[in-house]
Amino acid sequence: MKFEKIAIVGMGYIGLPTAAVLANEGMAVTGIDINRHAVDTINRGEIHIVEPDLDRMVRQAVLSGKLKASITPEPADAFLIAVPTPFKGNHEPDISYVEAAALSIAPFLAKGNLIILESTSPVGTTEHLAELLSSQRSDLSFPQQAGEDADIQIAYCPERVLPGHILHELTENDRIIGGLTRQCAYRAASLYKIFVKGSCIETDARTAEMVKLTENAFRDVNIAFANELSLICDQLGINVWEMIRLANHHPRVNILQPGPGVGGHCIAVDPWFIVHSAPEQARLIRAAREVNDSKPHHVLKKIREASASKQTPVIACLGLAFKADIDDLRESPSLDIVHELGKEGFARLLVVEPHIDALPPELAAMPNIELLSLDEAIKKANVVVLLVNHKAFIGMGKNDLQGKTVIDTRGVWA
Repeated sequence: MKFEKIAIVGMGYIGLPTAAVLANEGMAVTGIDINRHAVDTINRGEIHIVEPDLDRMVRQAVLSGKLKASITPEPADAFLIAVPTPFKGNHEPDISYVEAAALSIAPFLAKGNLIILESTSPVGTTEHLAELLSSQRSDLSFPQQAGEDADIQIAYCPERVLPGHILHELTENDRIIGGLTRQCAYRAASLYKIFVKGSCIETDARTAEMVKLTENAFRDVNIAFANELSLICDQLGINVWEMIRLANHHPRVNILQPGPGVGGHCIAVDPWFIVHSAPEQARLIRAAREVNDSKPHHVLKKIREASASKQTPVIACLGLAFKADIDDLRESPSLDIVHELGKEGFARLLVVEPHIDALPPELAAMPNIELLSLDEAIKKANVVVLLVNHKAFIGMGKNDLQGKTVIDTRGVWA
């Protein structure tokens, strides 16, 4: 069965670029989101997130009539679900957004439809999705009931893209496609082959779910090693950046760079999904998460110590995003550090984040925090804390920082 109309639930950092790419391949795409501002913005041919070249692609897709956005779902040949999957409480996975997305599309399903879950999810979520949908639509058969002959095909295909490079990586990267049956995987692969130049590799849904979690847990463990080295080197009076540079001269060693913690919607979250599924076995993964989660506390301690010598501490906090040169603040350790400093109230905080126009609400509500340009903040501050290695910060010279106490959590000026 050919795909002519695609519905994508969730118009965030993954859903909107995917919708734009498919629309520019000639598909009729409806982007569904509960955020009225996002829907209205897209329908004007504009974007509500920051991603290079996405504005041009969305504008082109909307003007061609191939892309529109809506608050409510409508019938389609294929439904892609790309909604958040955060954690709650004691690092327990929260799949309520996936469940809400499933319930929203259930009335619009028809025989022959394909459903693909793209949200990073705990192992077993795709099966849970199928059970939830079957409970809503007893008139249709699902893979867990009818196998290869099911009316509705369901698969899991996680995103594997880097913010700032999403449009390139959506088309160039390999995709792992896990079906609840072989037919489900085959059908989903046929959809991705419309725009993916990389390989579309078919497997089962549980394996695909674990692959995504493993990829991010692998990165988290390696970052934790670098962050733990930074703690040890601080204790021993060693420049960790120099030490890592020298260690990496070994032909089989490639240590990553430490930072103020780990953020984003993937690396800071996904390893906990593995820990939750197998708590007794995931000892190393848990330890890595704990190291990375503790790093902001170490940075806060250094800032407090640096500020103690100032009669009136004025701290320039450079960066809020979870990584360089993007506007994404999700799970950002930099944001958490600034928020905690704001609550403690011992200093005036001058925030510099060139990729946002206004402070997030939790910071804007604090009278001792303001958003300034880089030049203004550096001029007024007596303590400078580099939290994110944005390009705008890298070119600063020693003269700019002269006479100020500097804490460089990224090794940019080291």
